[in-house]
Amino acid sequence: MSHETSGSLEKDGHRVVLRRTDDTVILDARSGRVVTPYWLDLALAGMALRPGTVLDGEAVIWRGGRLGFGAAHSRAASSVTQARALAARHPASCACWDLVQHPDPAISDTRTLPYIERRALLLELLAEVVPPIQPVPATDDRDVAEHWYEALQEQGLEGVVAKRGAAAYPSGRRGWVKVRNRMNCIGCNSS
Repeated sequence: MSHETSGSLEKDGHRVVLRRTDDTVILDARSGRVVTPYWLDLALAGMALRPGTVLDGEAVIWRGGRLGFGAAHSRAASSVTQARALAARHPASCACWDLVQHPDPAISDTRTLPYIERRALLLELLAEVVPPIQPVPATDDRDVAEHWYEALQEQGLEGVVAKRGAAAYPSGRRGWVKVRNRMNCIGCNSS
C-alpha cells in the first residue's frame, strides 16, 4: 500500500453506526434499522463519548480468542430479552473504522474530509475512551497489511479493507475495497 491507501482490519460482526446524542446513544444497522436494544452494552459504553459524535464501525463478540461471527449475528437477530442475556455472557466490542461526525461544532460533519484526516480525528477522539469502543488498527504499509491478512486469520478476522487516504467518506460501499479471507468468511457474500 502507498501513502495514498490505508488498510484496516475487517472484523466479522454486525455493522453499526453509533450516534452519541445529548441524551443517549443510538446504534443503527447498515439498513438504517435502530439496533440499540440488541447492543445495550455498547450503547452504555458509548455514553463516554462526547455528544455529537457519530462513528462507523462493527459490533463484534470475542469468544475463545476468536471473533464470534455467529455470536454477533445471533445477538442481532434475537429478541431484546435474549440479546440482554447474550450480552451478559458475551459482551460486545465496537471496532470503529471511521468518523462520520465530530463533536466539535467547528469540525462537525467529517464526511468530506480525506480519510487520513478523519482517521487522525478518530484516534484523537477515542484516545481517552476505554474499550469496548476502540479504533481498528490501520496502516499505510502494504507489508504490514499483508502480515495482518495472513497472521490474524486464526482470530477469525474476515480480511483487510483498503481505503484511499485522500477519499471522502464513502456512501454505500464505494471508496473502499474489502480483501476477504475466505477461510474465515462464514456467511459472506461476494462483495
